[in-house]
Amino acid sequence: MRRFPPAVRLLLVNQFGVNAGFYLLIPYLATYLTEDIGLTIATVGLVLGARNLSQQGLFLLGGTASDRLGARGVIIAGCGLRAVGFGLFAVGESLPVLLAAAVLSGLAGALFNPAVRAYISLEVGEGQRADAFALFNVFAQTGALVGPVLGAALLLVDFRVSAVVAAGIFAALTVAQALVLPARAVPPAQGTVWSDVRECLGNKRFVAFTLALSGMFALQNQLYLVLPVEARRLTGTPASVAALFIASTVVTLLAQVRITRALADRPRGWSIALGLVLMGLAFAAPALAYLWPSPGALWPGLAPVLVAAVLLAVGLAVAQPFVYELIPAFGAERVTGTYFGVFYLGSGAVAAVSTVVVGWAGEGRHGWAASVLCLLLGIGGAVGVLLLDRRGALAPQPERVA
Repeated sequence: MRRFPPAVRLLLVNQFGVNAGFYLLIPYLATYLTEDIGLTIATVGLVLGARNLSQQGLFLLGGTASDRLGARGVIIAGCGLRAVGFGLFAVGESLPVLLAAAVLSGLAGALFNPAVRAYISLEVGEGQRADAFALFNVFAQTGALVGPVLGAALLLVDFRVSAVVAAGIFAALTVAQALVLPARAVPPAQGTVWSDVRECLGNKRFVAFTLALSGMFALQNQLYLVLPVEARRLTGTPASVAALFIASTVVTLLAQVRITRALADRPRGWSIALGLVLMGLAFAAPALAYLWPSPGALWPGLAPVLVAAVLLAVGLAVAQPFVYELIPAFGAERVTGTYFGVFYLGSGAVAAVSTVVVGWAGEGRHGWAASVLCLLLGIGGAVGVLLLDRRGALAPQPERVA
């Protein structure tokens, strides 16, 4: 960590705080809204859907704002908005207030997620970018592990206390960034926002790369869909689901930096494709588990999904840092944030559709079909990346080199 500039160190710690504050609150929000406030499940779905839509749909806003206003200001604004949004969850019980809290929380993520990655990409330069994003994943996973534990402890007091603590974390991060995070020079804008977006969408290499990598996000999402369903089916207990998240987090903490360093001299396309193949193969174990009756016992039944969770985490650790390293290389430095925004929006939208299809395939007696579809998603994404690499589409563009 000491190899990186102070600004990057702050953003690494910032990502730990962001995930700790987020997972301290969000996993328990639906239970609070239904059991404590008395909202219907449909209304809770509306609130949670508003948060997801405002974040996923506005990633492009955060990316373009980062390019034109400077990543520092966008990061600070995003953390500040999330502090306000989580604070509203603590004081509001009416539907309009809860919707406002959800939208502000989602907008906050749409602002600082692409801006943070753009800032790190520009700050560390070409040679250390993959290492920086490997550490970024470690800090993010650590926050995701600490957050639910802290949230569960605070729930023994009251959910509103959890919301206040989460808001306080984001408020503290906002102040720290305002005081410590240095501003970077913002290149003068050339044209309109839409001209920047058209530049990204007109880059066929980048669009193809985004579509190929949508499989990575779709498979990552199955840690919350296919694998928990399979864990409960094979073990008969919902407590087994916790083991999946623990295994995934431990793999990231212990292996992420080592994996990235081991692959540092390998071709980027090859490394990303390997990661996607591993993520796809992770679902072979749950699919094969349908060939024999479920034992209904914790450890024998948990083995296939634990193998899947570990392989999924290893594959993500292999691919993700190099994906984030390549995104800025597709275009000029002045639109780095826009490229991240378009990547998140495009791949996230395709991944959302893929997840719906996977969920549909897993219904009924043919639950194995969901795992097989995930296997094909990983292999298909890997083939797409290898084809792009073979055609030289993953090499930096001339204007970026200049």
